[in-house]
Amino acid sequence: MMVVIDAGHGGSDPGAVANNIIEKNYNLLISNYIYERLSELGIPVARTRDSDITLTPTERVNIIRTYANSPSDIVISNHLNAGGGDGAEVIYALRNSSEFANVILEELRAAGQNIRKAYQRRLPENTELDYYFIIRDTAPMQTVLIEYGFVDSPYDDLVLIKSRWADLAEAAVRAVARYLNYPYSPPIAEEVYIVQPGDTLYSIARRFGLTVADLKRINNLVSDTLQIGQILALKETEVLPPPNLEPEEGFIIHTVTKGDTLYSLARIYSTTVEEIKAINNLTSNILQIGQELKIPVITTVPEEPVIPEEPIPPEIPTIPPIGEYDQYVVRAGDTLYSIARRYNTDVQTIMMLNNLTSDLLSIGTILIVPRPSDFTTEPPPPTESFIQYVVKSGDNLYSIANRFNTTVDAIKRKNNLITNLLSIGQILEIPISGEMITYIVESGDNLWDIARAYNTTVEEIKRINNLKSNALQIGQTLLIPR
Repeated sequence: MMVVIDAGHGGSDPGAVANNIIEKNYNLLISNYIYERLSELGIPVARTRDSDITLTPTERVNIIRTYANSPSDIVISNHLNAGGGDGAEVIYALRNSSEFANVILEELRAAGQNIRKAYQRRLPENTELDYYFIIRDTAPMQTVLIEYGFVDSPYDDLVLIKSRWADLAEAAVRAVARYLNYPYSPPIAEEVYIVQPGDTLYSIARRFGLTVADLKRINNLVSDTLQIGQILALKETEVLPPPNLEPEEGFIIHTVTKGDTLYSLARIYSTTVEEIKAINNLTSNILQIGQELKIPVITTVPEEPVIPEEPIPPEIPTIPPIGEYDQYVVRAGDTLYSIARRYNTDVQTIMMLNNLTSDLLSIGTILIVPRPSDFTTEPPPPTESFIQYVVKSGDNLYSIANRFNTTVDAIKRKNNLITNLLSIGQILEIPISGEMITYIVESGDNLWDIARAYNTTVEEIKRINNLKSNALQIGQTLLIPR
């Protein structure tokens, strides 16, 4: 199970703008807050962006699919609304029930926000598909789009967004923990501060009766630069170690550093969150920097040490031949996904080559990345191309196979079908013959330009793709005859 947090819009796409509120900035604030809090609670979590970058719909969906791709995974896309209304609403997928969406609204109501409704929205030209690409293109995951309030509200949404956005974000955290049945611990009041647009170390220090030097010392900062959404500690906490914390056989002592969570430590040391909490008598998932934890480890001690006659040099890990790999220095805005795309590889390969246990990167980190031209000496095996097709009223395997120039047997084999029965709304993977290519709709595209570019006709493209109108969606996949 994985929860993926998506900060809507970003970069060149500001989203809704009104009353000195730029949607993309608050989407990022809320998303980074939820990401940090879910990490603290030990809930597996990832995010599509952690800075102000531009993502196309296809890039956004591909990032999500890097981390999650099953019905048990959850995607939360955070947004602000516009249009003069007031209150919060949640849009959920046609493939899902309203249970999770209603839990979110209940928690937002508890945080003081007015509630509008939880609902589904359908694509006008094909009412069997979800309206929003972030919901439509992330099947089979459970995806919700949260509109926390209106940037042009005539009522109290403006105050909630500007001054209490963290309370709204915490409501989403409670909803996730409640829905997944994870233990929930509230954040420690007045001990942390979330950096907001326009903040400086000086303004934050003055607000809380501190000095800039205090803030830098408490948070181990080496510069005055802050990031929107960054969590700052406001006071030093004396951490008392649990009793009997001397190293002993079968355990090591880990000192908590910035960014550590029970979940990340459990992954690093091949144990579980519950095991670490039990050994250290922890009643919550919240950790303090400098806190010492006993971590169970599996050790093998020989009965009698063997002393060699001559010194044996230490075993050196095998390093890939330099001709097959490059070194890459992480820069601001980089993610494992963007680096993997640049080098024509995948996130898992980069994590394996560099022994990474999480997707967090630090500026200046040197990564080993495969050089695309040398990564393999033989061409990759051919892969079967396919598209996803949603079964509509009146469809049968024969008509679908005829439309896409394939066979009933090929469709059944691709989808592991044992009968010819279909259900409306069922998603099929349709193998594509060499006579077709797939095209991803981009900004500015229209059917006439695409038809001219591929020497075909608008009518032919509409027939093959079962289009009822000329309207296209950015990120939509079209079949084009060669």
